[in-house]
Amino acid sequence: MRVGVITFPGTLDDRDAARAVTHGGAEAVALWHADSDLKNVDAVILPGGFSYGDYLRCGAISRFAPVMKLVIEAAEKGMPVLGICNGFQVLCESHLLPGALTRNSDLHFLCRDQEIEIISNTTAWTTSFNVGEKIIIPLKNGEGSFQCDDKTLAQLEGEGRVIARYVGENPNGSRNLIAGISNVRGNVVGLMPHPEHAIDSLTGPSAQGLGFFTSILNAMVK
Repeated sequence: MRVGVITFPGTLDDRDAARAVTHGGAEAVALWHADSDLKNVDAVILPGGFSYGDYLRCGAISRFAPVMKLVIEAAEKGMPVLGICNGFQVLCESHLLPGALTRNSDLHFLCRDQEIEIISNTTAWTTSFNVGEKIIIPLKNGEGSFQCDDKTLAQLEGEGRVIARYVGENPNGSRNLIAGISNVRGNVVGLMPHPEHAIDSLTGPSAQGLGFFTSILNAMVK
């Protein structure tokens, strides 16, 4: 299986994401923001960082990168897409996911190991987990507060599209402690914490983030 990892100007975590893909058992394929094709990948990851310097809004310029036109079209046809942190922001700007990521409630950049609870394991990126499973992965963001209107929030909750919540105190002011969501089909997932930094216990707070990268293999087999 080939999983594309997109690099935008200002992306920081593309190499870590590619390493996580490899550890998960798939082939990582480098994609560039100006690419005109997706190189026959089976899934795509939008990694974290500060694409285009986070000018205008986080992810606002990346949404118009040439490669994103292809990603949007592929996602609408069912291709699995995972957006991590800045990638989550890009997915919201691209309208592949609802809502927006705004400044943290305390207006400070946050960087810490964070416990989250898996709420849904029916998406393409969460099949390796059990519902209710709690994992610890790094969280690092300045604009990680998930916000949406009441109608959208009710839809996300009612349709089972919240895939992960923060455990304990709300680290960034997200509505309903939301750490990640999916689209209706379950092939597109946005996650604010960083599972790619927790794929082995030697370099991360745990190896529990690896499940996001093994899940996609399970999803493609099905």
